Amino acid sequence: MIHQLDKIFKPKSIAVVGASTKADSVGHSIFKNLIENNFKGEVYPINPKASEILGKKAYPNLAEVPEKIDLAVVVVPSKFVPAVVEECGQAGVGGLIIISAGFKEAGEEGEKMVEQILATCRKYGMRLIGPNCLGTINPKLGMNATFANRMALPGNIAFISQSGALCSSILDWACEQNVGFSHFVSIGSMVDIGFAELIDYFGMDQETSSILIYMESLTDARKFMSAARAFARSKPIIILKAGKSSAGSKAAMSHTGTLAGNDAAFDAAFKRSGCLRVETISQLFNCAQALSMQPRPRGNRLAIVTNAGGPGVLATDYLTTRGGELAQLSEKSLEKLNAAMPPTWSHGNPVDVLGDASAEGYRIALETCLSDDGVDGVLTILTTQTVTDPEGTAKALVEVSKKHRKPILAAWMGERDVWEAREILERGKIPNYRYPESAVDVFVQMHQYSRNLEFLYETPPEAPHRFAPRRDAAWHVLRSALSEKRHYLLEHEAKELMRCYDLPVGGSKVATSAKEAGKIATEIGFPVVMKIVSPDALHKTDVGGVRLHISSEKEAAKAYDEIMASVKKHKPDARIVGVLIEQMVKKRFELLIGAIRDPIFGPLIVFGQGGVAVEVIKDTNFGLPPLNIALAKRIIQRTRIYKQLKGFRGIPGVDLDDLAFQLVKFSYILTDYPEVREIDINPYLVDETGGVVVDARVLLDDYQPRRKGHPYQHLVISPYPEKYAKQIHLNDGREVLLRPIRPEDEPMELEMLNTISDQSLYYRFFGYVPKVTHDFMIRMTHIDYDREMAMIAEINEGGKQQMIGVVRIIADAWSESAEFAILIADAWQNKGLGNQMMDYMLEIARDKGILKIFASVLRTNTHMIRMFKERGFELRSEEEGAYEVSLDLEHAMPFVAELPFQPV
Repeated sequence: MIHQLDKIFKPKSIAVVGASTKADSVGHSIFKNLIENNFKGEVYPINPKASEILGKKAYPNLAEVPEKIDLAVVVVPSKFVPAVVEECGQAGVGGLIIISAGFKEAGEEGEKMVEQILATCRKYGMRLIGPNCLGTINPKLGMNATFANRMALPGNIAFISQSGALCSSILDWACEQNVGFSHFVSIGSMVDIGFAELIDYFGMDQETSSILIYMESLTDARKFMSAARAFARSKPIIILKAGKSSAGSKAAMSHTGTLAGNDAAFDAAFKRSGCLRVETISQLFNCAQALSMQPRPRGNRLAIVTNAGGPGVLATDYLTTRGGELAQLSEKSLEKLNAAMPPTWSHGNPVDVLGDASAEGYRIALETCLSDDGVDGVLTILTTQTVTDPEGTAKALVEVSKKHRKPILAAWMGERDVWEAREILERGKIPNYRYPESAVDVFVQMHQYSRNLEFLYETPPEAPHRFAPRRDAAWHVLRSALSEKRHYLLEHEAKELMRCYDLPVGGSKVATSAKEAGKIATEIGFPVVMKIVSPDALHKTDVGGVRLHISSEKEAAKAYDEIMASVKKHKPDARIVGVLIEQMVKKRFELLIGAIRDPIFGPLIVFGQGGVAVEVIKDTNFGLPPLNIALAKRIIQRTRIYKQLKGFRGIPGVDLDDLAFQLVKFSYILTDYPEVREIDINPYLVDETGGVVVDARVLLDDYQPRRKGHPYQHLVISPYPEKYAKQIHLNDGREVLLRPIRPEDEPMELEMLNTISDQSLYYRFFGYVPKVTHDFMIRMTHIDYDREMAMIAEINEGGKQQMIGVVRIIADAWSESAEFAILIADAWQNKGLGNQMMDYMLEIARDKGILKIFASVLRTNTHMIRMFKERGFELRSEEEGAYEVSLDLEHAMPFVAELPFQPV
């Protein structure tokens, strides 16, 4: 797949189909841009009516071109494009950029043309950028296959945009600001190549250090999430998402022909994938520059060093309103500054070194702040005054930055007086800005990026206890409603669904007579609440269908009759099941736990402050399933009510671990049943003694058939693949569990690695014995099950669960091939474990659609070489001391007779 995209982004030959002699035409502009920017390859104009264009011989069609074309840029009216694409396929063209408009955004006829074009591309194995796009630029190759007025400067930023017009403006701005690009791509309607493929491609591109995206809509959210999660840690992915408002969403839809999703869902997805979302174009490039120049801050505490009080105060105000924190300097730092600064310095943060501060004064203040453990980054502000030395101070900053691993940002205020100083800062990799607010903005965004990565790779604690959802019973509840053509559950059904997933629901029962109501109320215990159960009265209070504070059997019987009479009065034809009776509960906090179906990202979890005023209070946060304890806690922590839930002013807090666990269990409902369209638990009452579901509403869609072996296609993040868990026996009869690895397994794998011999590690890591750090363990245990799989062998020894082996495959972005590796703890080698784990993993790879398995193995690792040979791997000398082995899995016989999962 990479070589196919190379044909588009690194072509050796380009044909412009629709190149024109008319100077004001798009076809002329694109061809001219390719010629004038000295493209390092051949360019051919295709035009049956011209003999020559800009001094180059023109060809009537692609078949007449004397060499095979890597990339065809198509600039013809939309009605002719399908025929041109067929011609490209017959001529063996590698890839296409369709500039022409008039497809998805043109309605049904345009959609039919798109289907025809894609079918032709699939037939000939071509990939496609566009249609309705500006084109693409690779400055290093001198390739400008766009009709923009400017050529991009070379650099390390890959910029991807859905808006062609925005691309032109950004090119103009970037040239003036000296911002360079590795690739500059306008992707238009994304009918084939989209954000996911480009993130994968540029994520592996050595010329690219960061990926910037202007996004209006998204078509394949699952592929996007998988790609972003794979590369966000190694390369910043910074996104400017348009359509944040409802009006903006409508404009985005009409512009691209694709539905723009709920902005809260996009926000949750970007955080979950480790991407950084920004609000403006300037933030997009400022953040990319800063993250490429400076280390990420570990926290949000900023120190400000300034020679003017006003800008320091303004920077402080802006910082505290944007989620940052003004750092509190330690006594040691204050003593050091008191000794070095004039007596009238500010004696705190912001550190006002006064208007006549020298470069040396700035250096001391900066060194002191950076050395303070309570400081995560420093903003240095300079205003030009008669005695100011902008250049000398800039040089001091550059020298200090070389000694520290905390971010330094600069705001050299002014224009002509600080030009040279800004050049010094730029060369010294100090991001600099005209205004302090811009620098503060970048610091806050850098911290948010750090938090998102922590969010992505935090090792979760074990759940408070294991739970086994009663899936059969839950499906019976849902199936009953769907069989009756109902797209909702009645309240007692909704609560039964919650019980099936071990969510705390109080005792309740449906009464069908006044006498039975009194009896049930007595059994449950007073006081009770009584509510009508009717498919025709979902809004119970509107029909007088609720009675509160019932405190005796007589009152319960009376309330039953009153409820029935009131409902019949308001809705004479209402179908009535009975009256639900449950104990009244009073707890300190009313919370909302809910879910909605987003059209792009699927199930979206909602958590926050509940009650009748939930829409007014608007204290909610969102997350994507599946959840673990760490992810659930993050959702809770990002609400305003979290501070109260922790406990305040002597009022005890709630059990936050238990609350997070309830969210985890709730998320299982969403992963298991694509039929669930909406859930509303409001309120979920909770205090220090625990929580309880008081009211629950569930809306349903029609039954969703599951793809065989793949029940989770409605999710954008692959859940834990329980289907691969399998019990095996060692040669000595001991039982071992093979199961997919979890992030929670980090301590157990670390314990195993600490017991393994240097020789085993040497064989596993190909001669390199790694330093086992938390970051290293993250890469081992936090995996994307869509493109990677790691199976561990777990055994119970002396009442303790122990990891004794791990086997893994890491697939390429397109799941065509995967790299294989295995490690067995020394004490468990030669017991049949390695053979069984290897065979099982090869079948898992086959189930995931992988066609080829490859690995590298040291020549001295004779045992592993024998295992590869026994399974039909081909061995090829890779380099001195090693083999590369490969297996055509598509045509290999099965390695396991019986599988616990159903293969596709």
